[in-house]
Amino acid sequence: MRKQTRIYILSSLLITVVFLLSSCEGDSTPKPKAFLRLEYPEATYKTEDITKMPFTFDRNILGKNLKTKTLKGNTTSYGINIEYPNLKGTIYLTYKSIDGNKKYLNDFLRDAQNFTQEHTQKADEIAEQLFEDNKRRVYGMLYEVGGNAASQSQFYVTDSTNHFLTGSLYFYAKPNYDSILPAANYLQKDIKHIMETLKWK
Repeated sequence: MRKQTRIYILSSLLITVVFLLSSCEGDSTPKPKAFLRLEYPEATYKTEDITKMPFTFDRNILGKNLKTKTLKGNTTSYGINIEYPNLKGTIYLTYKSIDGNKKYLNDFLRDAQNFTQEHTQKADEIAEQLFEDNKRRVYGMLYEVGGNAASQSQFYVTDSTNHFLTGSLYFYAKPNYDSILPAANYLQKDIKHIMETLKWK
């Protein structure tokens, strides 16, 4: 009985070893990396008309905690923060009055363009989109930044005589382009909508 038990155990071990060795043969196929599927609600916009601001625009109601402040400077300046807690991002808007002063306009344009160029060190690419709306007298540029830059989008708009508005998108987390790309794409649409609906008072 003992002999049969030993033979049975040895046979079982031999079969197990053969099975394990045969299962390890052949090339293993690496599994593709999994990506988190992020879905955001369809944007619903409402007109934002802040009493002291010299412009109105439509903003996504997903953007909450709207904060406004008066900024120091040579011209009338305001800051507006549109926070998106669920996306961990904020769109920062800065308004500056030109008051017919061409020097102010040139300075503001130079500063806005230089601000975008500062991101070229970390950016893989910067796509420029010219924006013009003669009916509303809104002219400007939208920059979409690819790569691990601090800000994925910037823009400026002006009527060339009295008003100048800049905007930029920032996320609270350390820049990692692959992980924030869905949120960046979603908020870039909101930025375009701000530009397309902006009206000077």
